[in-house]
Amino acid sequence: MGVVFGCIVPHPPIIIPEIGRGEERKTKATIEALEKLASRLAEHDPETLFVISPHGTSYFDAMGVAQARRMRGSLAQWGAFSVDHVFENDMKAVDLIFDEAQRSEIPIRFIGEEEGYDLDHGVMVPMYYLMKKVKGVPLVPLTFCWLSLDIHFEFGKALRRAAERLGKRVAIVASGDLSHRLTPSAPAGYDPMGRVFDQKLVEALRDYRVGDILKMDPDLIERAGECGLRSFVILLGALEGFKVRPEILSYEGPFGVGYLVASFEIESPAGDPDPEPGEEVHPAVRLAREAVEKYVRERKRIKPPSDLPSELRGRAGTFVSIYKKRELRGCIGTFEPTCNNIAEEIIQNAISSATQDPRFPPVSPDELPELTYSVDILSPLEPVKTLEELDPKRYGIMVESGFRRGLLLPDIEGVDTVERQIEICRLKAGIAPDEPVKIYKFTVRRYREKGAKEK
Repeated sequence: MGVVFGCIVPHPPIIIPEIGRGEERKTKATIEALEKLASRLAEHDPETLFVISPHGTSYFDAMGVAQARRMRGSLAQWGAFSVDHVFENDMKAVDLIFDEAQRSEIPIRFIGEEEGYDLDHGVMVPMYYLMKKVKGVPLVPLTFCWLSLDIHFEFGKALRRAAERLGKRVAIVASGDLSHRLTPSAPAGYDPMGRVFDQKLVEALRDYRVGDILKMDPDLIERAGECGLRSFVILLGALEGFKVRPEILSYEGPFGVGYLVASFEIESPAGDPDPEPGEEVHPAVRLAREAVEKYVRERKRIKPPSDLPSELRGRAGTFVSIYKKRELRGCIGTFEPTCNNIAEEIIQNAISSATQDPRFPPVSPDELPELTYSVDILSPLEPVKTLEELDPKRYGIMVESGFRRGLLLPDIEGVDTVERQIEICRLKAGIAPDEPVKIYKFTVRRYREKGAKEK
């Protein structure tokens, strides 16, 4: 389970008939698109909605997540007294989001009070239409801040990890309007660059050019007078690691503000276009990928999650192998444990594989989408008395002479005999063929993504 669907929605109160009183007909394309989006959302049967709004309680330097168990939303201030609803929060999701953000060193704070939280129109306007098809689903209200777009993208990735740990079907609703300066009568005044911003953003979303959005000119963003870009970037961060099919359902700006409705269907994990039914990425592999991506992009080390799965709690040596187009791109590991737990060992060795393997240059940010990962967790080393004990498909081996050690993992393509195993280990350690050695064997628990295998 995890993120199953994403969407972008506008939030002008005027599209609510009780408020527009006929004027909403000028936004016909937006309303029809929202109705279509509601049906698509329902098809994915979400169990929890993460809703990002620009107009909830927010902080300059920290993301926000509502802490109240129950929340109320109303559009009475616009005259729609019948639009008044109570929603349940998903408290486990709140805790996981907070934990994942802190683990990635993303500033986050609770918003509202434990007793209640008032939902703003950034939530209530789109929910007016989405609730027609999706009812009784808990909402997790979120707000962004004014730190960099890259940090918002990382927050989206934290949301994805939280959704995976939650074990439920999660849909992410990114609420926001585009430029508020499209016409001379627009609410924020007129700027010709408003339309340029909207066009660039819509085209980039249509083509799913995420990098172009993250690198948008700050001056252009400022002149556009938008309110939704950060919501959208968070959504895109949550979708990273998936093969996504975007669709622009509508765009219009009849009142000088750009209204965009878009859906993002998740087809399969990135790098694995044809996953087997029910196949999921193991937490060990996911941890290796996250460690490398965080370090390569920001030179920061992630921390293990607080609720480690049992496979990652003990202590053991680990090897992390990185592949690019099925060719080895880096492999470094530890024979024996050096960290407090297996998760920390994986993080350490994943970063080393990406940056310190002497056979390859350090991994660059541009390569990250092309990489796949394999993690081996080693059993304790056992002394070998006779070569008859060994099997290159089942056992890895380590040879030792003094302080020199050479190790080879089991089941390596092209290594079919014990003699070949020993030969390679001697070469790795710089041990001559006639020097006496001690031999140790071990087994591994191997977890890998599809494509993480040498030719």
